[in-house]
Amino acid sequence: MSAQRYDEQLRSERAYVAGLYARLDAERARVKGRYSAALRGTGGSPMERDDEVRALGKEVRRLDVADNGLCFGRLDAVSGVRSYIGRIGLFDPDDEFEPLLLDWRAPAARAFYVATAAHPEGMRRRRQFHTRGRRVLGFTDELLGRPDGGEGGSGDAALLAAVNAPRGDGMRDIVATIQAEQDEIIRLAHPGVTVIEGGPGTGKTVVALHRVAYLLYTQRRRMERQGVLVVGPNPAFLNHIAHVLPSLGETNVVFATTADLLPGLHAPAEDAPAAARLKGSLRILDVLAAAIADRQRLPETPRTIELADVTVRVDAATVEWAREEARASGRPHNDARAVFAEIITYVLTERAIARIGKGWLTRADREAWEQLRADLVADLADNAGFTAVLDECWPILTPETLLSQLYSSPDRLRAAGADQALWRADGAAWTVSDVALLDELVDLLGRDKPADDSAERTREAEAAYAAGVLDTLISREDLMDDEDHLLAQDMLYGEDLAERFLERDTRELAERAAADREWTYGHVVVDEAQELSEMDWRVLMRRCPSRSFTVVGDLAQRRSPAGATSWDTMMEPYVPGRWLYRSLTVNYRTPAEIMAVAAAVLTEFAPDVRPPESVRACGVQPWSRRVEATELSTAIEEFVRDEAGREGTSVVIGPPGVPGTVPAAATKGLEFDAVLVVDPGRILAEGPRGAAELYVALTRATQRLGVVHHDPLPQALTGLAARPASVPARP
Repeated sequence: MSAQRYDEQLRSERAYVAGLYARLDAERARVKGRYSAALRGTGGSPMERDDEVRALGKEVRRLDVADNGLCFGRLDAVSGVRSYIGRIGLFDPDDEFEPLLLDWRAPAARAFYVATAAHPEGMRRRRQFHTRGRRVLGFTDELLGRPDGGEGGSGDAALLAAVNAPRGDGMRDIVATIQAEQDEIIRLAHPGVTVIEGGPGTGKTVVALHRVAYLLYTQRRRMERQGVLVVGPNPAFLNHIAHVLPSLGETNVVFATTADLLPGLHAPAEDAPAAARLKGSLRILDVLAAAIADRQRLPETPRTIELADVTVRVDAATVEWAREEARASGRPHNDARAVFAEIITYVLTERAIARIGKGWLTRADREAWEQLRADLVADLADNAGFTAVLDECWPILTPETLLSQLYSSPDRLRAAGADQALWRADGAAWTVSDVALLDELVDLLGRDKPADDSAERTREAEAAYAAGVLDTLISREDLMDDEDHLLAQDMLYGEDLAERFLERDTRELAERAAADREWTYGHVVVDEAQELSEMDWRVLMRRCPSRSFTVVGDLAQRRSPAGATSWDTMMEPYVPGRWLYRSLTVNYRTPAEIMAVAAAVLTEFAPDVRPPESVRACGVQPWSRRVEATELSTAIEEFVRDEAGREGTSVVIGPPGVPGTVPAAATKGLEFDAVLVVDPGRILAEGPRGAAELYVALTRATQRLGVVHHDPLPQALTGLAARPASVPARP
């Protein structure tokens, strides 16, 4: 294409995109006007107004985020039809709502991501825009259906520009540069569990998030009511990805680690490997059941209960019968206490009636018999001795009480058949592995107090009374002869008056979902899924009964002793034969020079795993530098000072106890322009977990990787270019 023709087309594209922004501004002004009116509360019932405010607020946010790269490409079909592709769909209201801009998730936009020279999908040209703010700076064309790939530049130009760009504080969306293998996964129609495995830098996380945005677009009615849960390995990772879905216009999302899945509890500490392995296995379910059964005890000696007119005894046989009946009810432990108490009450009242009524009361005198029974039942209910027997033999338990007392008692651990590796002095010092157990116990134990819905019944009664008053007022209005009289029905509806007595939850969906243990989600994304235990998966499956999951991970990066060694092990118990597996093979983050170093480590501890293929080289060789132990801190300071003068981000990763470093586990899922790894031999010393962590550390860099060490380098890293201490850190 000649320079003159290119300039002409650039002016034309700029004009078209400017028109799109004008349409966006007009639509946003219209929606914001309606939003302001809804906030003022004009018209409709309070419930309708709240729903309208939420819907319009969401639409305002969707239009606002579209400002960032509204239009990023164009497709020219062989038929002559031209389509522009962008973050949202825009239509021309003056031309029968013809599309001005196709939403990237629309079926008609798919060719933008998958068309190739060999398989053009009915297209002849793909044009990718290079923009800054609202201005189109230039474009790159790729002619499809031709062996040479076209004129004016490579179709990889936008991708390479994106992967080479300096990293910021958070993950960016890839809506303008989705690749074909990624697009296939994003648009999968599978309604159940989809497992996406990929090595470092393959984009599995961002693919999963774009898949959520796609599902919300195609199944919005089903998913929007329930929201989406995104589970990640640590808070830093969640902060890193938190802006991706909002940038795509989706906000009904809860972000959490496995330590946060039980509302009101945050337990980020980790167990020792042996304890973590025990707690993560499904075998712990038998321990929990046995620990509960151990608290359902028989009295060692009969217990005497003094009532007003008689003394009765509770013996082991009575308690054993009550215990069998309560267990046979199938109810959770706390709920089954009612059955337990009912049986004991029955036995004690029968004995008491026989003694009190001896010689004068028979069952034939039914009324007197039932009255005496009612008096005795009431007497028992208020009797401290009877309550003490119930508490001793079938106590009300909370998950926290049961588990903390189990952990801190060697005797209780033995009674439950548990390994003594679970013992700890402070039983309530919760770890991340305990969250799944506590969540399980919520269901096993049930409510820790009788359900009290009296307040709700009172509100409902008041609302019904208010509605009745209004009905009465309206029924008497026909007696009024003043035509100008303001009638009750002119002022408000019955439901308006009733709603004044009802409390309404006005929080956003994500806030309500995060605070509600019983909430079930429309879809769940699990990142770094290889770290989740069998018990963690039980928690998540409860949160999503529809089994709609996008699961992403890399078995080679597993560091948790309770994590997945195969996807079959974790998925088959819940969705047998009904889950899909897909893999990503191209590394978009790590340049070839750095990936070669990481691949050597991978070969040492996971020889059967094939590393992903890097899409680019950066021309900068990874280096190593050996220093004295006393010089480690100086070397770290030099790296930090050098990187402070560069654009982008950096991190220093090291073993525990080295000042100025972060552990590799804290960087999982993150990426940085430059990485310095300190004493890799000490990281490796932790065995299989250490090998996985070193692999993670070496694959965080997008541009530059350095290693400083005091001890000799591990064999797998001896190929690094040596950098003498006298050579400046920055060329």
